[in-house]
Amino acid sequence: MPSQDIIRIKNASFYAYHGVASDEQNLGGKFEIDVEVYGDFSAAFSTDNLKQTVDYEAVYSFIQKTVTQKKYYLLETLANTIAKGLGQQFPIIHKVKVTVRKPHPPVKGVVDYVEVEVVEPRT
Repeated sequence: MPSQDIIRIKNASFYAYHGVASDEQNLGGKFEIDVEVYGDFSAAFSTDNLKQTVDYEAVYSFIQKTVTQKKYYLLETLANTIAKGLGQQFPIIHKVKVTVRKPHPPVKGVVDYVEVEVVEPRT
């Protein structure tokens, strides 16, 4: 069985315009993203070569572009778009887990955040 190594990006924050309500789409808000990419990075251990692993700067750049260039109604769609896109961009990835948080969502109550998590296995 291949190795299950993990690279994590935690709490990448962006200002964007996602949500169902028109105020969310027009005024925007803060979104926080966590990503875990799973793969066999053992070749990188011995070669110390970035081409043998996942470049987390490229992962961050992809997340930033995805979060800020298009409006999504649903956090689920945003998370899934990130997960599928990372899997396509980096063939070394076996599985991607993406968590999207919306701090202080527009609900009738006191809530720290709403969070959606999507896990995309690659076969």
